[in-house]
Formats: sequence, structure tokens, C-alpha cells
Amino acid sequence: MPVPDPTTALALDPATALALVAVALIGGVGITAIGPGGILVTAALFALTTATPATVAGTASATFVATGLLGAAVYARSGELSARAGRRDALLLSLVGVVGALAGVWLNARLPTAAFGILLGAVVSLSGALVWWRTRGGSGGTDRPGGGAVAAIGFGVGVVSGTLGVGGPVLAVPLLVAAGTPMLAAVAAAQVQSVFIAGGATFGYLAQGAVSPTLTLLVGVPELVGAVLGWRLAHAVDEIRLKRALAAVLVALGPYVAFA
Repeated sequence: MPVPDPTTALALDPATALALVAVALIGGVGITAIGPGGILVTAALFALTTATPATVAGTASATFVATGLLGAAVYARSGELSARAGRRDALLLSLVGVVGALAGVWLNARLPTAAFGILLGAVVSLSGALVWWRTRGGSGGTDRPGGGAVAAIGFGVGVVSGTLGVGGPVLAVPLLVAAGTPMLAAVAAAQVQSVFIAGGATFGYLAQGAVSPTLTLLVGVPELVGAVLGWRLAHAVDEIRLKRALAAVLVALGPYVAFA
């Protein structure tokens, strides 16, 4: 039976609200520019509010449905989803990802708050390390990954995203690029996947009453603005510098989220 939204009793001070808005804007840029970005929103909700792990994951997932739809639309416009391989990757990531996301919702309900924070911090730092590795030339090969590899990535990303509410692109993009997918094609496919895995996760958390409408609007609107800016940056700015900057932030933020 759904439980009351635990954030209804929260009274965010102006400084905290402003910080959440700023992080959401930056996170939105990261989502469509290089993939990892939404995890900043999840980390901020966990670190700056007293929301439960379920509400953090559920609220963040709800915003990622919107950014995924917008990201998929703008990348379709710029042509990254027009190729057959791009459409295949997006479909596989989405179909198996939503199954993983629902499994992640089940896992979240069994995680104590301390364990949630440690796992979230570990994923934050891991995503940063993966992004940094890509800037150093690491790769799993020059050929695009096969359907089985893409499906495996999709399921794994779905489980992690559903459990922690970190969004699909945060891990899908580094893993796809490491497996040989071109950068912008990986970001584009991850936007489509985000709609499905975040949608599945949001549905599961809504059934628990663990999605905060107030927080969803507070971070979701600037996140969407950032997503448009990120898409433009992805086509105009040197991606190596952008990736290294985000990687440094993620690696440094991980221990804080885990042990704060």
C-alpha cells in the first residue's frame, strides 16, 4: 500500500533549494553532453535533503524520464539515432534495461540507508574513473559491440539505475564507448534507454509513494534546461576537456556521498 511522501514534512531553506537547482542544471548538461550527469542530481538529493533512499531514487528517476525524452528528441534531430546500429542499440538497451530497473527497485527496498550511501558513492567514483579512462584512450576495441554485449550492458545498467536512481547514461555511455561505440552515438542511445529504465523505476517507486512532486519540479526544470545546453555543447566543445572536468568532479564527489 502506498506510503505518504516522506518529503512533505521537509522545509528546504533557500540556500539548499538554490544548490539543488544549480546542481540539476549542471547535471542536465552532463546527461546530454557526455552521459554521466544525472548522478550529480541523485547525489545532491541524498546529501542535501533528509529524503529516504527510496524517495531519492524515485524522485531522481522521475526527472530522468523527462531528460531522456528531451535528449532522445534532440539527438534524433541531429542524426545520431538515424543509423540502423544506433536504433538497434537504443532498442536493446531499453528493453532489457527496464527489466533490470524493476529488479533494482526491489533491491532498493532492502538496502539500509548507510549501504545506499556507500553504493551510491562507489558508483559516482566508478563513473568518474570510467570517463577519465576514456580520455586516456582506453577502449574495448574499434568495432561496435554486438547485440549480446549491448543487452548485457543494458541489463546491468538498469539494475544499478533502478537501485540507486542514477540514470542510465551515467554508466551506459562509458561502457558503450569502452566497447567501441562512437561517443555521440552512445550518448544518443543512452537517452532512449533512460526513458525506459527511469520510467520503469519511477513506476515502481510511485507504487511505494516514494516520488516527491515538489523535489521533482525543483530539480527537473533546470535539469531540462541543462539537457538542451549539453546537447549543444556536445556538438561544439572539445569533448576531452569536458569529460576530464566531469570525471574529476565525480571521483572527488564519490567519497563525500559515501561517508557524509
